Amino acid sequence: MINKEKIIEKIAGHIKKEFDGDPSGHDWWHVYRVWKMAKKIQKKEGGDLFIIELGALLHDIGDWKFNNDEKAGSKKSRELLKKLNVDEPAIKHICDIVDNVSFKGVNHKNGITTLEGKIVQDADRLDAIGAICIARVFAYGGTVGRAIYDPKIKPKPNQSSKAYKKNKSSGINHFYEKILLLKDILNTKTAKKIAIPRHKFMEAYLKEFFKEWEAEV
Repeated sequence: MINKEKIIEKIAGHIKKEFDGDPSGHDWWHVYRVWKMAKKIQKKEGGDLFIIELGALLHDIGDWKFNNDEKAGSKKSRELLKKLNVDEPAIKHICDIVDNVSFKGVNHKNGITTLEGKIVQDADRLDAIGAICIARVFAYGGTVGRAIYDPKIKPKPNQSSKAYKKNKSSGINHFYEKILLLKDILNTKTAKKIAIPRHKFMEAYLKEFFKEWEAEV
């Protein structure tokens, strides 16, 4: 019988080493928060904790935003999990989560079908709602060369996944193209409840941002 705790420990160590110091907001601490939140949601919603923990830890490996191969994450995950003698059904389930967890535009069909996948996806999306999200939006924007805001560039909230990936909009527009849409596409009751105050915080932030932008004192 495999030692599940040891496998989780080894995967966490590998991810920490690979992602530590990433400047884009997709660093080890993002993964850590998603992992922690996924466990919190699982306590309320149920599901296979082993699958959920590994799905959370591996969810950003080979992230589609930074790779041309949309299966890069599942390929890397499979390689790591096979070395640790994880059984094939579990590997398949985890790889399915890794391949489908990311937001790829509001019009992209959600490929997540299992409770475990929905919990990992919700945990990831909750880290893109609220105070930490605001910091992550501008960290990511700086990494990929996005302006903080440009009034001449209007947000495009209804994009295809291909257009969304290529989008070179501003940080502020990103709230309207993704962040403010997340509250309404969460999967679980637990995540939806957590999202409400975080969403309101972002709305208040944006209201203040535009006041300051226009020098409304």
